Amino acid sequence: MSYENLMRPIRIQNMTLRNRVMMAPMGTNLANPDGSISEEHKNYYQLRAKGGTGLIVVENACVAFPLGSNGTTQLRLDHDSFIPHMYELTEKVHAWGCKISIQVNHAGSAAIPSRIGQQPVSAGDIPCKTGGVIPRALSTEEVYALVGKYADACKRAQMAGFDAVEIHAGHSYLVSQFISPTTNNRTDEFGGSAENRARFLKCILQETRKRLGRNFPIAIRISADELVPGGNTLEDTLGWLPYVDEYVDLYDVSAGLNDSIEKMIDKADLPDGWKRYLSKAVKEKTGKPVVISGNIRDPHIAEDIIASGDADIVAMGRSLIADPEWCNKVRDGREDELRKCISCCIGCVGNRMGSNRPIRCTVNPAVTQGDTCKKRKVNKPCKVMVIGGGTAGLEAACTAAEIGCDVTLAEQSGSLGGRAACLCDLPGKRRMNDFVTYLKNRTARLKNIKVVLNAAVTKQMAAAENPDLIVCATGSKIATPNIPGLLDNLAEGNIMTVDGVIAKVTEGGFPHSMAGKQAVIIGGGAAGLDLVEFFAVRGAAVTVVEMTNTIGNGMDLVSRASIHNIMREKHVRQMPGTKLLEVKAHSFVTDAGELPFDYGCICLGLKACNPLFEEMSAVAKTVAVGDAKLAPRLIIDGTREARQIVNTLEAMGYLRENGFIRRKIPRCWSYFRFSDRP
Repeated sequence: MSYENLMRPIRIQNMTLRNRVMMAPMGTNLANPDGSISEEHKNYYQLRAKGGTGLIVVENACVAFPLGSNGTTQLRLDHDSFIPHMYELTEKVHAWGCKISIQVNHAGSAAIPSRIGQQPVSAGDIPCKTGGVIPRALSTEEVYALVGKYADACKRAQMAGFDAVEIHAGHSYLVSQFISPTTNNRTDEFGGSAENRARFLKCILQETRKRLGRNFPIAIRISADELVPGGNTLEDTLGWLPYVDEYVDLYDVSAGLNDSIEKMIDKADLPDGWKRYLSKAVKEKTGKPVVISGNIRDPHIAEDIIASGDADIVAMGRSLIADPEWCNKVRDGREDELRKCISCCIGCVGNRMGSNRPIRCTVNPAVTQGDTCKKRKVNKPCKVMVIGGGTAGLEAACTAAEIGCDVTLAEQSGSLGGRAACLCDLPGKRRMNDFVTYLKNRTARLKNIKVVLNAAVTKQMAAAENPDLIVCATGSKIATPNIPGLLDNLAEGNIMTVDGVIAKVTEGGFPHSMAGKQAVIIGGGAAGLDLVEFFAVRGAAVTVVEMTNTIGNGMDLVSRASIHNIMREKHVRQMPGTKLLEVKAHSFVTDAGELPFDYGCICLGLKACNPLFEEMSAVAKTVAVGDAKLAPRLIIDGTREARQIVNTLEAMGYLRENGFIRRKIPRCWSYFRFSDRP
């Protein structure tokens, strides 16, 4: 496809975008502790500009510190001292032909008291999420003062060279807390009617327009449908938009609040572009250009959204974290090279919102530095043997081949992709197939990789290859602890592991409706909860048993919210702090009683599978990556470790330094050094 609509320029006021792809504002935790933009941060955005993006919207910057701050290292625009480094960022992005905007924001009651050192503020005294901190209601005078803070920040953005500004008016932040009836219980001119609740945003826009001039683009990001009980519906939003419309040049249309976070930050099983009905409605109502986001990964769907007129611009956040070159690849007809986001939310949302870490990515182990390792080349012949064709093994093989090694990839089964390829058969995990497909395509393009399937590697086979480096990526296997009856009932097929469920799904062995059936899942970790969802949405009465006191421990925020909503809606019986004592043919015996089942599943974790490491170490230098290295972990860990074999090869003396072979400089060159001699 030519993607002529997606790649067509668009003009908004005095800003012309080269295409219709916008990088959505998404927090990174890459800023310096003082709120200034770091060099790593600048490089992160520059990579996406270089990759062909039309417009980058920098993540939300704080307009009033510390009260309005969100995140541990959030950008700030509340003082002139932040302008110089921001200007350096806009210079770098403009150098690649990309336009750049910045989102300005006040967290309101979404701020964390321990970080800001005081009680958060809001429109009223209602928390912005279930179980959240009770905020202090802003006085009328404080509200008007904050109007000036927003306008000041927008003016600084203009001075720093940004081409536009975006005011965040959604997603349970301060402006949203005024607009939403779920958080606004005021009785002054900023509360009550829809017009009054939109007044704060209108005042901000009026003052910002005065400061920036008539032709400088101003965007607002809105939750067009809040998707929570008692919140604004799409119809409600269309009702208040006319109060602010004359000051807005671009609507960035989103959805959801904190209590519907799995819709705000789209969970994996939501289809590409599922929010497009919202942007279509806003465009029809206002006649203004609109942006839409929502799990957009497939360029065909992005093209269709623009061609149909449902939106004028498509916004991608995680897609461009996963692949900074998304636009260039689509423009040049290299769709088979796309490294699509799989919507796992582990390295981006999980790192930033769950662990206060800088963002990372499951499928892209080089988020901020780019694929620079491809520029490095081995300085002498090097043979690498990779044992295991899962995601870690494939990444290791490709990385080694791309820097010039001759690679043999041996896989014991008849296909590549490992457990990730199997998980794709679960309905909620289908996006995983995009990563497996990407790795397979990448492998096929590299002529210096020899793939051997159905290969049970032995010491003799490895020695015959005469490798300089062996990478063990043999993955993990299902853990089967010593519980009475467990192994016997597994062998007899009375109960299933997650692998057994996947195999049966692949064969079409489950009925579509399981109404009237009992499903009991032992294990409330990520794998167990995948099965909880699988059985619950098919109508089974589901019980989940977890030995620890927390169900879903260690899951990212979006996935955890999603599964807990499903368990609540489907009335899943949750039994944390419960120990499995015995397995029978049709029941599990626990310390809380006996649980009969029609479908019984064991999800008690995985354990590392690396029986070849010692044998291979006798053949050549050997390293392990992924689950085979220490213990079963996440795909993101294996991808990162697989890329790090570049460091191993460098330590072994196989890599050029900075892309060049280091040679001794002739002594005569010293005469050409600068000096004060005539």
